[in-house]
Amino acid sequence: MANLYSAQPEPQRSIPWKLVIPLLVLLLLVVLIVLNLGAIGTAISNVFTFLFDYESRVDPSQIIECRGNSACTTIQAILFSAILFFVLLTGFAYTTLLERVFLARLQHRVGPNRVGPFGLLQPLADGIKLIFKEDIAPAQSFRAVYLIAPLLKAVPVLVVVAVVPWGPDWVVPWFDGNWYRVPLSLADPNVGVLWVLAITSLGTYGVALAGWASNNKYAILGGMRATAQMISYELSLGLTMAVPILLASSMSLGDIINRQVYIWEWYIFQNPVAAAILFIALLAEVNRAPFDLPEAEQELTAGYMTEYSAMKFAVFMMAEYLGMIAISMIFASLYLGGFQDGFGLVNGLPILGPLVLIGKVVLMLMIMIWIRATLPRIRYDRLMNFGWKVLVPLALVALSWSAIAVLVADFSASPMVYGIVAGLIFVALVVGGYLVLRRSGEIAVEEDEQTDDPIITGERRGLGPVAIQVVGGLIAVPFVLYDWTLKQLDRLAALNQPETADTETTAVEPARPRQARDAGK
Repeated sequence: MANLYSAQPEPQRSIPWKLVIPLLVLLLLVVLIVLNLGAIGTAISNVFTFLFDYESRVDPSQIIECRGNSACTTIQAILFSAILFFVLLTGFAYTTLLERVFLARLQHRVGPNRVGPFGLLQPLADGIKLIFKEDIAPAQSFRAVYLIAPLLKAVPVLVVVAVVPWGPDWVVPWFDGNWYRVPLSLADPNVGVLWVLAITSLGTYGVALAGWASNNKYAILGGMRATAQMISYELSLGLTMAVPILLASSMSLGDIINRQVYIWEWYIFQNPVAAAILFIALLAEVNRAPFDLPEAEQELTAGYMTEYSAMKFAVFMMAEYLGMIAISMIFASLYLGGFQDGFGLVNGLPILGPLVLIGKVVLMLMIMIWIRATLPRIRYDRLMNFGWKVLVPLALVALSWSAIAVLVADFSASPMVYGIVAGLIFVALVVGGYLVLRRSGEIAVEEDEQTDDPIITGERRGLGPVAIQVVGGLIAVPFVLYDWTLKQLDRLAALNQPETADTETTAVEPARPRQARDAGK
């Protein structure tokens, strides 16, 4: 027993020689950096000067505008399309990972962390799995439409992103020794907002045709829901997209972004009601929670995607996540300044433009994922009522708000007057909304009180219901007596009716022996 409680010898601690060499190398690097800090700073300054301060190296009059050069326009379109396609596909892949990881954190789970470091290769594993999945098609499906429906869902998303500017024009050198001013967008038409509004509606055709071509009851219900949902929210979407057009006096996305250089010029602060309605309508447009009724798992299995598998299912999923990225870019361009950082830095450092836009898109994606983790799916009738009875009137009010403020500012020619008028209208909207919500709450309370009304519930209590029952009984007495008298007369008539047919048959029939009667039976 003494050995059990005797002091155990302490284990000998050896020096971790495997860490000594890396630490010495790190220390040597730190010393070299400190000794050559001035030279390193000069080198970094030269790199930034080469990248951004092109005016010190190039005569601005010698810079060639790419928009006016056909060869440059063609090369820019090809290269920018390839880069944009790669960025969007990479963004789609890692948006799925972002959603899974962020949802896991919100739900106190671990999330995917096995494939690659920190789970960064999980999208690659998912893609490989879907590639080797068996492709099953329904036997009774409409084959051509069934195959083309996923493309009708995905292609409009890519077309929408083509008109969104990623940053100010860059000045870059080319192999011919010239410098070109290159735009960071495939196109910037003067009807860019109208283009976005038209193209965003086309994705619904892919959903509706997928449900119809699958020849499945769940799929067709999902497609019908998507069509009705798109019609309900398209009107409020268009009305709120008209607000930036009024404020910027242009339908070009580039002009709208350039009007929001500083943070106080962002349109989300000039009309927050329109910004909120646009965000909700865009969520409904891409069928994201809580508006994901076309693919409600509890009701419709997978909705319009029920009969799709393998890569066709992957194309639908790609279209959904690309739609999230596209609406984030649209919302950021219309109400959050697009690629403008809010402090005017992007105009001096054009390379920051794409980084700022990507940061805003990631923020919008996280908000959408947060909404999915927080809000449950709303009921279908409430979805329709919310779209027609709430969003459309509010969108009209928001549009009128901006129209009145812009009209007053044009007459006064003073930005201060515009700010004062917009602020007063905002206060009036807040007060009016509070009164409406308070009144609706009182009406709801009155309706709750009416649920105990005996006339509605049918409960017999109090003098009123008793009196009603007594009067009703007295009125019913003559009718009951009349009905009883008729029934008694019918019984007497049946008793006094002679049975002629039976008596004649009995009298005519001769007597037969018992054996004959049994044989006849």
